Amino acid sequence: MTQTTAPRVRTLVLLLLAAACALLAGAGPASAHAALTGSDPQQGTVVAKAPAQVSLTFSESVSLDDDSLRVFDPEGKRVDKGKPSGTGDTTYAVALHAGLPDGTYTVTYQVVSADSHPVTGAYTFSIGAPSDTSVSVYGQEAGGGTVGWLYGAGRYVSYAGFIVLVGGAAFVLACWPGGSGVRALQRFVVSGWLTLTAATLLLLLLRGSYTGSGKLGDVFDLNLLGEVLQTKPGASMVSRLLLLAAAALFIAVLFGAYDKREDEEKRDLTFGLAVGGTVVAAGLAATWAMSEHASVGLQAGLAMPVDVVHLLAVATWLGGLTALVVTLYRAPADTPVPTTAVRRFSRVAFGSVVTLVVTGTYQSWRQLGSWTAFTDTRYGQLLLLKIGLVAVLVGIAYFSRRWTAQLAETVPPVARQREKERVGASTGRQPEKGKGTKDATGSQDAKDSVMTAGAAKSPARTPGAAKGGADDSRRAAQLARQRAAVDAARQKRQRDADPHRFGLRRSVLAEAGVAVVLLVITTLLTQTEPGRTEEEAKAATPSSAASAAPTTGAVTLDIPFDTGSQNGKGRVRVELDPARVGANDLHLYIERPDGNALDIPEVKVAFTLKAKDIGPLPVVPDHITTGHWSAGGVQIPMAGDWEVAVTVRTSDIDQVTVSKNAQIG
Repeated sequence: MTQTTAPRVRTLVLLLLAAACALLAGAGPASAHAALTGSDPQQGTVVAKAPAQVSLTFSESVSLDDDSLRVFDPEGKRVDKGKPSGTGDTTYAVALHAGLPDGTYTVTYQVVSADSHPVTGAYTFSIGAPSDTSVSVYGQEAGGGTVGWLYGAGRYVSYAGFIVLVGGAAFVLACWPGGSGVRALQRFVVSGWLTLTAATLLLLLLRGSYTGSGKLGDVFDLNLLGEVLQTKPGASMVSRLLLLAAAALFIAVLFGAYDKREDEEKRDLTFGLAVGGTVVAAGLAATWAMSEHASVGLQAGLAMPVDVVHLLAVATWLGGLTALVVTLYRAPADTPVPTTAVRRFSRVAFGSVVTLVVTGTYQSWRQLGSWTAFTDTRYGQLLLLKIGLVAVLVGIAYFSRRWTAQLAETVPPVARQREKERVGASTGRQPEKGKGTKDATGSQDAKDSVMTAGAAKSPARTPGAAKGGADDSRRAAQLARQRAAVDAARQKRQRDADPHRFGLRRSVLAEAGVAVVLLVITTLLTQTEPGRTEEEAKAATPSSAASAAPTTGAVTLDIPFDTGSQNGKGRVRVELDPARVGANDLHLYIERPDGNALDIPEVKVAFTLKAKDIGPLPVVPDHITTGHWSAGGVQIPMAGDWEVAVTVRTSDIDQVTVSKNAQIG
C-alpha cells in the first residue's frame, strides 16, 4: 500500500504546483485599479492656444509624487513645471511653461490608486495643428519587470502563509485539541507564520520600486523605504508585522503550555486562546481589507469588515483542509486523526462555505455592478472561474463526508492491536495466527515481529570483552535504528491498511488540490481591475472625446469595421471640427476591439451629400502617430446630412469601407 500511495501523492503535488506556476506566470503585472475618466485638454483634441495647465480626472483618488504627471513636446523635452497638485477629489493638474509652440504634445502619468496598485498611461493633444512626435505613448506598463513579478509572487506567498497560519491554528483549537502535540501540525503552523513574515518583509522592501522606478537596485533605498512607510500600504504592512509578533506568542502558548495541560485544564485555556487568536487573525485580515479593494469604492465602511470575515472564512476552510491533509499523511500511526476531529472540521468547513457565499455575493455585487460585467470584464471572468472551483470543492467535500461516516463505523481497535504486538515482541513470541495483528498486512507484521525479537536478543550473544565495547555500542545503535525502522514501517502499513481511511485521505487531498488553484484565482482577483471600474473607464473613453461637441460644434463618429482577415476587426473614430461649412480639421483614430491603438497600411475618407448629389469628396489624411491620422482644411461646401465613408486597409488584399451619416453645418 505504501509503495503505491507515495508516488500518487508526489504526482498530485507536482501537478498542483505546475497548475499554480502556470497561473503565476500568466498573471503578469497588477492591472490598474483607478481609471482615467477625463482630461483637459482632452485626448486627441487640437486647441487654438497653449493651455496654462494639464489636468487629469480618475475614477478614484490617487497618490502623486513630483514626477507623477509629465508633459513632453514633439521633440521629447519636458514642458511641465512645478509639482502636480490636486484640484478636486479625483482631479489633479500640473502647470505648463508659457508660450508653447504649435505641435503634438504627450501627457504621461504614473500614480498609485487608493487600493495600492500603480497606474500608468499616456495620451496626446495638439496646439494649433498636429505634428510628428518622437514620444511613444504605447507599451507603458504598471508594475512590470522583475520587481513587478517579485511583488506579485510575494502577494501569492503572503496569502498562502496567512491561510496556513490561521487555518492550521483554528483546526487545532476547534477540531483537534490533542493535535497540539503532533509535530507535523506544529511545523505546519510555524511554517505559515514564517512564510507570512518573510513575504511581508519582501513586499515592504519592494513597494517603493514597484510603484516608482521599477528598478531592482532601489529595493534597499532607505529614503524610498521611509516614503513607503508613510503610505497606507506601508502602514498596513508594518501593522501586519506587529500582529505577527503577537501571533508568535500565540503559537508558543498553543504548542507549549496548552499542549502540556490535561484535558480538563485545556478546556479552560481553549476559550482564552480562541478569543486571542481570533483577534490576531482578524487584525491580520484587516491589513489587507484596509489597504486594497474593500477600502475604496461603494460602501467602504461596510465592505472592509465584510472582507475581513471573508478572509477569515477562506483561511478557516482552506487552511484547516490543508492541516487535515498534513495530519492524515504525516501524523504518526500511534496518534491518528480521531473521527470526531474530522467530523468537527466538516461542520466548521460547512459554516465557512456558507459565510463565503454570503460575503462573496456582496463583494461580487460591489465590484461588478452589472450582470454583463461577468462576461465582458476580466474580473468577471475570473470570478466565474472561482465560483466554478468552489462548486467543485463542495462536491468533493460531500464525498469526504461519506468517507468520514464509513470510517466512524468500521475503524478497528488499533490501540489494543498494537499493545498485543508490543507484548509479543518483548517475549520473543509471534502473535497467534488469526489474532493480534492479523489483518491485511498480517504476514508481514509476523516477519517484523521476528526481526524485532531477533534484534533484541542479538546484543546478548556479543562477548562483553573490554576491547569489544566500542563494537558492541555501534552494533547496539545499529540494531536500535533497525528496530525503529521496522516499527515505523509496521505503523505506516497499519495506518494505510484501512480502506476507509485511505479513501478519506484521497478525497481530502483532491480537495486540497482544488483549493490551491482556488487560492491562485483569488489572489489574481485582488490584482485585477474590478469590473465596475473597467466599465466606467470604457464608458468614459468615448464621452471624453465627444464632450467638446456642445461647445465647439465638433462631430465624433465611432464606426466598427471588419476586413474579414485575422486581426481585421476594430473601430474607427472620426472627429470633424468645427463640423461647419468651410474648412474643418479631421482626425481619425483606429483602435482594436480592446481599445488599443492599431496601425494599418492605409486609411481614406470620403464625404457625400446624397440629397444634393455632391461627392464623394475624397480626403487622404496624414499619419501622425500609432493609430492616429489627421487632415487640415477639409472643405465642406454646404450644410446637410453628409455620409462619411472610411476605407480601412489592414493588409495588401484585405480592406473594407464603412460609413455613417453626420449633420454638418
